[in-house]
Amino acid sequence: MLDAAAIIAEAEAKVGVADTDAGVRGNLERLIASLNRDFPASPEGAEMIRTMLQNDTVNRLEGLKWLRDHPEIADEPIAAPVFLMGLPRSGTTYFQYLFDRDRRFRLIRTWESMMPSPPPGFDPASVEARREAWREIQKKRGHFEGFEALHLYDEDGSDECHAFMEQSFGAAGLHNLYRVPEYFDYLLDELDLAQTYRIHKRQLQLLQWRSEPRPWALKYPNHVIGMNEILQVYPDARFVMTHRDPLQTLASISKMTFNLRGMRAAGPVDMHQVGRDMLHFVSRHIDRIMAFDAQPEGRRVVHVDYYALVADPVGEMRKIHQGLGIGTPDDVAKTVGDWHAANPKNARGRNEYSLEQYGLDASVVAEQFGDYIRRFAIPSERDGLARIGAAG
Repeated sequence: MLDAAAIIAEAEAKVGVADTDAGVRGNLERLIASLNRDFPASPEGAEMIRTMLQNDTVNRLEGLKWLRDHPEIADEPIAAPVFLMGLPRSGTTYFQYLFDRDRRFRLIRTWESMMPSPPPGFDPASVEARREAWREIQKKRGHFEGFEALHLYDEDGSDECHAFMEQSFGAAGLHNLYRVPEYFDYLLDELDLAQTYRIHKRQLQLLQWRSEPRPWALKYPNHVIGMNEILQVYPDARFVMTHRDPLQTLASISKMTFNLRGMRAAGPVDMHQVGRDMLHFVSRHIDRIMAFDAQPEGRRVVHVDYYALVADPVGEMRKIHQGLGIGTPDDVAKTVGDWHAANPKNARGRNEYSLEQYGLDASVVAEQFGDYIRRFAIPSERDGLARIGAAG
């Protein structure tokens, strides 16, 4: 049986530092309660959950220990980070890979997200060993059929912020891994997301310490739910948001959630229940996008048409750079164009799914999301893909 106090005590003993991050224990208690109530796990799934909670806590406490031993880390400036976001499954990973072609930015590497300590600038000799350890973990980790088509993913590529958000259990993506509806609403309505971003910032400071400072480009679709809290922690943050037909993104996140939960659940996953969960999940993300857009700070967001980005990544990246107040050097434009040419749409397989599979009526969903669609002039997936085809 999972127990928050035991998980934290075990991590404290392993790392050798007391947990002083206020509120995180309460988050863990609420998450475990939601897991126990709504997500019967298989024996293998239960072990995956326990390992996840333990690793998250150890990684977080290791950050605290480094800060205790080297207090100057807290002075490491994280200047003008760029947060890459959008509805889940709206092309944010593709966007992240384009930003990773730009030598001016630093992105989180996959091995850094899973094994952030020791800071690579302090112990560069550890980097290759951690890369190899990460590769071995991936060999043993199961992926469902069609994973590569659903999620662009490379062994030593750039990674999103989920692991750093998960350290405080402030990652909305937990609801995709496990069915935790009560916890998802708690995360949006009660959890201290500013604390989550303070812990997120601490991890960036650790990674940047004693390394060449470059602006961070930080991808996580679910950053859209915490833009106000991001500005509390990163006052000079810049935002770039992708927009894709939300009916398509809802169907896609439903498929991914169905498969991710199925890897951990004790029995068959109800596809219609997943559809209802994800309709609520996406709706709440849209509510946060619309609320932030209505504020004066909403002008800080650079908005990106996903279909235009795929059709003409170099041209769209020039517009995005302009929105961020920077130029587009010729070598950056070339690397973006070269990567796009080497990674055409559907190169890793075609992904098929529909709202109807998940018990959802497309016309009803379109009406529910109508204000968002009209506000950002988002085309249907069919019309958007036609634009890409015409451009190609």
